[in-house]
Amino acid sequence: MPRATCSRSRQDFWAGRWALAARATGSPTLRAVDRLFNRGVLVRAWTQRGTLHIVPAEDLAWTLSVTGERQLHMAAPRYRELGLGADELATCERVIRGALSGGNRLTRLELFDVLQKAGIEPSGQRGLFAVQNLALRGIICQGPVVPRAGGVSRDQLFVLTEEHIPESAVPSDPLAEMFVRYIIGHGPATAEDFAWWSGLTLGAARAAAAASADDERIRQIDDGVFVARSMPRENASASRVVALGSFEEYYISYSDRTVACPPELSAAIGPGKNGMVRPILLADGIVVGTWRHSTAVGRHTDDAVPELMTAGAADEADVVAALDRYAAFIAG
Repeated sequence: MPRATCSRSRQDFWAGRWALAARATGSPTLRAVDRLFNRGVLVRAWTQRGTLHIVPAEDLAWTLSVTGERQLHMAAPRYRELGLGADELATCERVIRGALSGGNRLTRLELFDVLQKAGIEPSGQRGLFAVQNLALRGIICQGPVVPRAGGVSRDQLFVLTEEHIPESAVPSDPLAEMFVRYIIGHGPATAEDFAWWSGLTLGAARAAAAASADDERIRQIDDGVFVARSMPRENASASRVVALGSFEEYYISYSDRTVACPPELSAAIGPGKNGMVRPILLADGIVVGTWRHSTAVGRHTDDAVPELMTAGAADEADVVAALDRYAAFIAG
């Protein structure tokens, strides 16, 4: 996870890349972010809660050492329902390792074809969960981006992590390190927030907080509330309005989302802990509306359409400027 921001939760790949760019200075483009995947700096994997996150490649192994076992435990009933027992999963590992070895890179559909030829029917989510199982065990991950003519790239190539990631970071206490990274990127926050975000038990989250008590990068400011010691300086010239994508960490990463989103708007943004979370518009850090935009072939240069839900909360010019920054990113 990035040193200051932790991972970016994203089932929508375009939104995950915009989440990174939205937090960067200057005007980074989609092409610039994709280069980080193509160079092996960033990867995407199921690092927590059974959902896809973007992380620095060097941090994937230790992150999964914290969260992988619990995710596998949570997925075990689904494996049984799908008939993915030990023998079937062993076959999946053998044939996919063989297909990817030597630097080969395959799309998810190509991996499904490999499984089918080995007698593992990939339909009905069997292929998806077989691939996810290998990813949770740190065997494969999603790396380079698949080009898409006339539109925004949506897919990545799967790679063997042992070949794609030559060096991995090894923090002395991975659980504590994950908590510290979370606070740096998401504080003020609590152990309860970390438990939700990481998918770990509340006991493990509290143990992580306790283990990080002497870490100089964070501090406790209230009963159970942690913040980073080094806070970013406020930019006086920054726009009041920010457009963020679907499944946005700013909204989704806390057990209590009412700090950033008025309760009366939650049903329109994302009513449940899981499920669809729409792109959001923030004014002075508070959700004031949503927006939509197509990434279909030939549509990615169309104007994004805002929907303000709080009257008078944002000037039209500020909303337009926020969506223009996104437009420059997605078309770049």
